[in-house]
Amino acid sequence: MPLQPPKKILFISYDGMTDPLGQSQVIPYLQGLSKAGYLIFLLSCEKKEVFEINRLAIQQLLDAANIKWIPLHYTKKPPVISTLLDVFKLKKAARKIHQKYKLDMVHTRPGIPALIGLWMKKKMGIKFLNDIREFYADSRVDGGMWNTRMPLYRFIYNYFKKKEAEAVRQSNGIVCLTYAAENIIKEWKEYDTSIPVEVIPCSADMQLFNPDKIDENEKAKLKTALNINKGDLVVSYLGSIGGWYLTDEMMQFCKELISKIPVVKLLFISPHRHKEIKLLAEKYGIPTDKILIKKAARLQVPLLLSLSWYSVFFIKPCYSKQSASPTKHGEIMAMGIPLITNRGVGDVEMVVEKYQSGVILKGFTEQDYIKAVEEIQSAAVTDSANIRQAAKEFYALETAIEKYISIYKRILQ
Repeated sequence: MPLQPPKKILFISYDGMTDPLGQSQVIPYLQGLSKAGYLIFLLSCEKKEVFEINRLAIQQLLDAANIKWIPLHYTKKPPVISTLLDVFKLKKAARKIHQKYKLDMVHTRPGIPALIGLWMKKKMGIKFLNDIREFYADSRVDGGMWNTRMPLYRFIYNYFKKKEAEAVRQSNGIVCLTYAAENIIKEWKEYDTSIPVEVIPCSADMQLFNPDKIDENEKAKLKTALNINKGDLVVSYLGSIGGWYLTDEMMQFCKELISKIPVVKLLFISPHRHKEIKLLAEKYGIPTDKILIKKAARLQVPLLLSLSWYSVFFIKPCYSKQSASPTKHGEIMAMGIPLITNRGVGDVEMVVEKYQSGVILKGFTEQDYIKAVEEIQSAAVTDSANIRQAAKEFYALETAIEKYISIYKRILQ
């Protein structure tokens, strides 16, 4: 019996592969799918500065995985018009790829890529995997990027809501990041129960984020360099500040934590805005010797995280964040570190409670902070091995790839 030719998939991302998100939350999945026998074409929009720096390394990585990469330049200005230009470029490139290779399926991220996927499904009859990794239009409003009091942005919001509903109706399959989002999607009137849905959280690289690989000598040197003394308890924060992350509320909580547990020091593993971090700490009366700030490349992050007693992040709880799966959550758990965070964001509360892997704040009042600190003080010694095992169960990259393969097979059978 002759071998079947590989199914040809076009994956469209508006995020660049030379950006950190592309490297952590796109390429690893596509490498796994390529290894499983799918011929992957990757269409992405790349930001000029990082593209010039990282292009060669990413090209080599994708070539090694037999992934055919078609990078386009991301257009930044002017607002709205630049996006329309990117839509035109993406459609042109997608049409050209299909004409040459006769694609079997288009797989898209939300927002602009989903518009292209919907267009290809309707115009070319290609099967369409709608990867709803966020409630796109609502996230733009919740995040303050689209002010719907302005007629232009109200029009744009309504347009995308209409297209999102149409994309759900036209989907041959749907992926979302959280069980909370799955429940919401299945309640939408546009959803047909015959459409398969797979929940695939943002995965963590369990090999990179592995406490057993930490060099104790390097860890000791790092403690000395950061002035972490014997008896200090480090509470870390990983990633950029601002935006969805509630830095003011986090500082208020940390002030309460330090007042009750004076040996606590705060380590910000953050790429930029270091001066702003120090000013915020000063604003809330946190002594400067309690604030440690370190910029780190991705490969350095596990060593820095390994200093943590707990890790903390607060995210704005809102409707669109029901669809969110913070990448850092899986990475923190993979290192066996308990988390301090808030409710109302994707499946975070469910995961923390199910695996007893941290403390959940119900709100951002002084009483909420006091209650959380009391819970931290009274908690038994955390079992790091159990937290890491939970990360393997919920956030492992291998599990994510298996789920993608499963829904690909269901759509393309």
